[in-house]
Amino acid sequence: MKKIKLFLLSVFLCLVLAGCNSIDKPESVYVPVDYTEEDAVRDQIEYVVKLSEKDTVRSLWRAKVLLDNTPENSATFDIYEKCCEKSVLEMNKKIEEKDFFSALKIAKSLEAVSCSAKGMKMSVSQIEAEAYKSVPGKKKASGSKENVSSLISGTVTVFVDKGIKIKRGVGYADSVLGSGFFISKDGYIITNHHVIEDMVNKKYEGYSRLYIKLADDPDTRIPAKVIGYDSTVDLALIKTEVEAPYVFSLGSSSQLSVGDKIYAIGSPLGLERTLTSGIISSTDRNLFSAGTVFQIDAAVNSGNSGGPLVDEFGRVQAVVFAGVAHYQGLNFAIPVEYLKSELPFLYAGGERKHPWIGAYGKTKRLPGASSKKEGVSVLYCLPGESADLVGIKENDTIVEISGMKVDSLDEFHSAMMSLESNIIVKVKVVGEDGEEKEKLVYLATRPSSPGYEVFRHDDLTNALYPMLGMRLTNTSTMNKKQYVITKIIKGSIADETGFSENDPVVVHDISFTEDNEGAIFTIYAKKRKNGFLDVNLRVPASMDTSNYF
Repeated sequence: MKKIKLFLLSVFLCLVLAGCNSIDKPESVYVPVDYTEEDAVRDQIEYVVKLSEKDTVRSLWRAKVLLDNTPENSATFDIYEKCCEKSVLEMNKKIEEKDFFSALKIAKSLEAVSCSAKGMKMSVSQIEAEAYKSVPGKKKASGSKENVSSLISGTVTVFVDKGIKIKRGVGYADSVLGSGFFISKDGYIITNHHVIEDMVNKKYEGYSRLYIKLADDPDTRIPAKVIGYDSTVDLALIKTEVEAPYVFSLGSSSQLSVGDKIYAIGSPLGLERTLTSGIISSTDRNLFSAGTVFQIDAAVNSGNSGGPLVDEFGRVQAVVFAGVAHYQGLNFAIPVEYLKSELPFLYAGGERKHPWIGAYGKTKRLPGASSKKEGVSVLYCLPGESADLVGIKENDTIVEISGMKVDSLDEFHSAMMSLESNIIVKVKVVGEDGEEKEKLVYLATRPSSPGYEVFRHDDLTNALYPMLGMRLTNTSTMNKKQYVITKIIKGSIADETGFSENDPVVVHDISFTEDNEGAIFTIYAKKRKNGFLDVNLRVPASMDTSNYF
């Protein structure tokens, strides 16, 4: 499974390589705009005009960035006003079409840049109420223990029929089994993305049909359809035209901690109505690029995927999504907070795409024994991406996004989970000098492999800082692959591999996996920690981690 691949990355990368990319120079590196040059400003105005024809919100943001850098220029003010007016018209059109989710993205962006509300048919709060009023998953917990038989009746077996596969001349039934659970009376069901992946994967060209089987009627296949899905956090919302025999209520992360008793319900190996129990082993395992997940010791097997993990009151606290083969009691579940944040986007339909600002960083902690967290320390910004364009710098600390305070990287990701891509939000940062500033950031769509984007669009001396955790400086005009390490990120791959500042290195090759989500770096080095002995290393690294945001 994709997420477990990251867990076993070093083995995976050593076995599956798909050739190498040139490391002489990136495909393109963004050149900063000189706003003191009239020609540069004129080019930016033309760019915004062209952009407004295909992307209303992004053009509004670029117009605002241009205006903030040229406050005395009447031409940039005019283009900003025109972008505001066009955004209002687009928002009103979406309201007329009853596309309240799209209207809400524009409305939030207009509010962030403080565009005038003149001409807006509805306020942000009114649009939000319309967008969210039909979202399933609103059943409130009763406050008392639920009957176990009721909980089991609210679960389903999810069945993807892929027809027949031929192996050695013999035909076999080809199918995918998983679990799911009802979150509304009218038939909305939660399961894992990987269970229904063949229903939405554009590269899959074979036959597939989606069915569910009720716990109380395992012999009848009931047709279902995919509403929305999210491969990043492995969740999907499906719908069937039956009345749910039982609807689960969603809990809260504050109700659960390490050592608490939990129960998993599902169809392991196709065995319907299976209930297993255990405890929460950990609440902060880094298996997702979007945040941390639960580790549990309840028995989970193939077919449990997508089933509910409930507490003693029957409240869903997580969604089972993976186990590690041959390792008993090493299983994982997606926290219910992620599901609650995701539901509006899954209900809106189609693929849920996560936002990012084009940066890399870590939780900032006070020095010494104190564990107090101060925010997200920005260690790198990709040239030309949102964070870079609005002037967020290395060593700035992000303390708030869209009105939500964040004191750690995990909290930042949780906040981002509730935000959609293609909107403008306010971000508060504290500079090295201690001054707090507010930045207007555009949330673009997170690439599937952020590290590969860094490789493609920045010089290698900078690119290896987020990719491996080492910043380089060229030491030879004759050999472009010869460097010296000038900075190491503590706890990074470079640090864990034993590299130090001032170590001389030669980067011979970088090989990427077929999907560009992993890479192996072939490096010659004289490491100080090894007495400057010559050593050739093959260093594996994931190109998609939670440090990218």
